[in-house]
Amino acid sequence: MTANISSKRDRRGAFALRVILGALIALVGSSTAYTNDWGVYFDPANLVVSRSVYDNNPNNIQVGTTLPPNCAATTGGCAGGATYNGSYPLVWNNNVVDGSFGITSKIFLDQITPDGFLVTTLEVPNSSQRGVSPKKDQLVTSFSSKSEIALNLSTDRKYLTFMGYVAPIDAIDVSNSDTPGAVDPTDPVGEDVFRAVAQVDEDGEFHFTETNAYSGNNGRAAILSDLDGADAFFTAGNAGNGSNPQPDGIIIGAGAQIMVPEFKPEVAQNPGDPTPVGSFSIAQLGFKPDKIGKDDNFRGLTIFNNVLYFSKGSGGNGVNTVYFVDTTGQACPTPIGGSGGVGLPQSGAALPTSGLVYNPAVLQTTGLPNNMCILTGFPATPNSKIKPPATTAFPFGLWFANATTLYVADEGDGVFANAASQTTAGLQKWIFDSVAKNWKLAYVLEAGLELGVPDLTIAGYPSGNNPATGLPWAPETDGLRNITGIVHRDGRATIYGITSTVSGNGDQGADPNRLVAITDDLAATTLPAGESFRIVRKARFAEVLRGVSWAPGSSHHGHHHWHS
Repeated sequence: MTANISSKRDRRGAFALRVILGALIALVGSSTAYTNDWGVYFDPANLVVSRSVYDNNPNNIQVGTTLPPNCAATTGGCAGGATYNGSYPLVWNNNVVDGSFGITSKIFLDQITPDGFLVTTLEVPNSSQRGVSPKKDQLVTSFSSKSEIALNLSTDRKYLTFMGYVAPIDAIDVSNSDTPGAVDPTDPVGEDVFRAVAQVDEDGEFHFTETNAYSGNNGRAAILSDLDGADAFFTAGNAGNGSNPQPDGIIIGAGAQIMVPEFKPEVAQNPGDPTPVGSFSIAQLGFKPDKIGKDDNFRGLTIFNNVLYFSKGSGGNGVNTVYFVDTTGQACPTPIGGSGGVGLPQSGAALPTSGLVYNPAVLQTTGLPNNMCILTGFPATPNSKIKPPATTAFPFGLWFANATTLYVADEGDGVFANAASQTTAGLQKWIFDSVAKNWKLAYVLEAGLELGVPDLTIAGYPSGNNPATGLPWAPETDGLRNITGIVHRDGRATIYGITSTVSGNGDQGADPNRLVAITDDLAATTLPAGESFRIVRKARFAEVLRGVSWAPGSSHHGHHHWHS
């Protein structure tokens, strides 16, 4: 990839100009992207944060509108009429009536310095922009789906990837719509919308790859890997918004997927069936199987040492834990008459190069073949077997600092009353015990996160309690979702994370949240004194922060070490 800059001096000058313009953007509060005239748009020394802004228009939905859209044409039935118009944040009280409620919104990629200074803002193409017709490439997220638009760098660090919907802004309930190639008539949302992976390079140029995966639910994260010259996306998400049994297209379109990047315009693409690349069942642990396909509800993913890792942190089925895809078939075999499902990646294992081979005739009875393992040492008790007062963790983002240190973001349980008392929410540090051959939880970093502390500083946000829920509007930090990090030469690591929230909002995913950072002693095995999170950036009224990554680019900077 050749930059349109003739010398390092030109690039430094261009970057300085971007910093000045970034400062002007910050001062005037504009969310508008501007044209990049310097060739290279991103600097790999910077961070990128994905942000969504809700189009705060009362006319987005009218009181009394039947929800979900086109529900009468489905067998899922209608939920009722909208109780609030499109004004933020009261609009999200419609979630009380319609559990699928959401409104599509713009995606912005904010390039910031590691200390939070805004450099540039790149707006992902959407229908509100001049010249973006329905036949032009575009992508949106769903406000307020909290698990969307995670950011990941490709394995060669040249591309940034994330997922969204091929739809206009201000569309209703798209996050629970079916995909055109995997329609479930029991899904009460009577719409068909492609999901897509967005790929953006260091010049700020986008390409989109449509998919029929994640019908009825959402794609959450994507990462691009160069497999010996054959590029492939690996993606994480969930599928299904109807009753059981689920159609074949829902089962094969859930969880872990693999797809080939497209470079055609969206309008020229015609995606076929989804291609699952991994699947897990609690039957591997010796338990009675859950509902088919419901264990593959994945949230975060990463690649480290040619192994593909996923996290699961929600849903009543499966296990909330950390998984990996076993391409050897030897990492966690299930013995005859016994149980398996837990293991460690095999030495020399390679990334998957193709999808799972499955028998369509048995999908409805046995589901997909299982080729995923729980990482040894991580929780292995099914969610359905955990009863109060026992607790479970809620893993989301994953970041390997090195081969023996894994940081796991825990987003918390989502219960307003529990936020301040949680012990696993925040940033978990796991260390590999080379003698016992398993991973152990060393400690949880929470200081400075302000778990359960109301944020009363959001300009324009309501005070008091939400009449629909009886709880305070003011959002409180509940944990962390997406994370990334950097290892310094002094033996410390700085980890950046996006916070999750709890509040009295009708949908807590609509709360303005934060980008935070903490620096941890990598060698520490017990919680060091004095380590504390600091706030790097805060979302404003009608904004949410979702993903964080280092910026794409082919350069490396000598005083830092990055890991995917």
